[in-house]
Amino acid sequence: MQAQYSKVDDKVINELAGVVGEKNVRTELHQRAIRAAVPVPFPLHKWEQHVPDVVVLPGSTEEVAEVLKIANKYRIPVVPRAGGTGLNDGAVPLRKGILLDIKRLDQVLEIDDVNMTVTIQTGINNQELSRTLKRYGFWWPFDPASFPVSIVGGNIGTGAWSLISGISGHIPDLVISMTVVLPTGKIIEVGESGARKIRKSSTGYRLKDLFIGHQGTLGVVTEATLEMFPRPEAEFPAFFAYDSFEKAWKNLGDMTRSFLRTMAAAVLFDEEKIDYLRRDDEAYIPLPKNVRSVIATCFYGTEAEVSAASKVLFKIVKEGGGVYLGEELSEGDWASRHDRYHLALHGRSPKGEVMPSSWHCEDAAVLYSELPEVRRKWHALVKEYREKYGIFDDCGMFMYNNNPFKPWGDFLTEIDIFVAEMELDEEKWRAFVELKRKISEVTLEHNGSITACHGATRPGDAELIPVELKNGMYELMKLIKKSLDPNNIMNPGKFGLDVAYTEEVRL
Repeated sequence: MQAQYSKVDDKVINELAGVVGEKNVRTELHQRAIRAAVPVPFPLHKWEQHVPDVVVLPGSTEEVAEVLKIANKYRIPVVPRAGGTGLNDGAVPLRKGILLDIKRLDQVLEIDDVNMTVTIQTGINNQELSRTLKRYGFWWPFDPASFPVSIVGGNIGTGAWSLISGISGHIPDLVISMTVVLPTGKIIEVGESGARKIRKSSTGYRLKDLFIGHQGTLGVVTEATLEMFPRPEAEFPAFFAYDSFEKAWKNLGDMTRSFLRTMAAAVLFDEEKIDYLRRDDEAYIPLPKNVRSVIATCFYGTEAEVSAASKVLFKIVKEGGGVYLGEELSEGDWASRHDRYHLALHGRSPKGEVMPSSWHCEDAAVLYSELPEVRRKWHALVKEYREKYGIFDDCGMFMYNNNPFKPWGDFLTEIDIFVAEMELDEEKWRAFVELKRKISEVTLEHNGSITACHGATRPGDAELIPVELKNGMYELMKLIKKSLDPNNIMNPGKFGLDVAYTEEVRL
């Protein structure tokens, strides 16, 4: 049974305005509607179900705390939202209520150039943080596809992923400590220790990790102390062509196990991805017809390190049957890696016509050994649903190194599917959800994880969380959720955790 929540009436609006100011409480339909949208296939035929009752824009940790106290008092759902760039519905309201937009929390609070940390409010944009640090000679080494538009607080909430994780890790590795407002409005500090800038401690539990990837279900992170890096002397992107996926896959394994410590990224484009890049006007990459797969790599470090590593890399590629695609393509495509975050109007119907489409990106974590078979099964599923429903387009697969600081092991495995969003009705929406679920079931059959970075918060994924997190993990999640959020106000409905409030939970 779903929890009973109160509506946001004039009394609640006035109390919220008393906390954040009238101009920071927005009730206009367009202000609420745009904050229900995400850049992925969305059930437009029932969009009204996801529009929040009110948008609140707090300007401080203390204001966030007061908003949550009001929400608890009246039992009103709260959904935190950062840049709204998430690809798995984490910031989409499922129970209406208050949409808590953190973008006013956008200040750099401290740059510590001695201990190499930067402390921020979490509403800051990644690109703006990077520009700020660059002025002082430092580097924010976090590189998601959404880099120009995503916000650090949202990255923390999703446990976000970085393309250059081989040298700098992902968001969980870059966050040192955080200020968190719990669902009850209590403000706490979490980190490796009680000291904000300590990277490694054995004092107590690793509580910091609870609030990375929690998708707004356990509170709101308002400040964070992050790693910052010296700016690297050298950046070296290199793209290599292969005449088959199998040959590229084998050489990918050789590359990632070579122990080249400056290797930040190794990305395998499969044959279907190359076909897509040939036929799409905006994403087009000019490649010879004999090229069937590509591996993209990038190295960062000192000039001496990167130069030496590149010589080893070229030897590995030559022995594996790869061909260097040249400086112009390598540098150009690497530089444009953030430009294709959302390509509208680029799907194709089974007859080849361009479809007004939105982009679905599956993001499983898959072991290297399982990549060929997972790839085969995923493409077969998309082909089946494309032929049956006519609104899906298979845009191929990427396979990225996923293991932080070490490029071997498992890979973020992405299949890109364009969906003719304007043609969705209930039947076709159910078909899309069913396709997602079957893709995720393949991942679990091959001992993978259904999501490496976006979060299992969409239909098709969320219902499989208990299947993946078996042997007590999901039961522990329910206990933690109920303990920290006794009234289930924080992003209710996500991860299927509503069941924690309707059944007895025990380990």
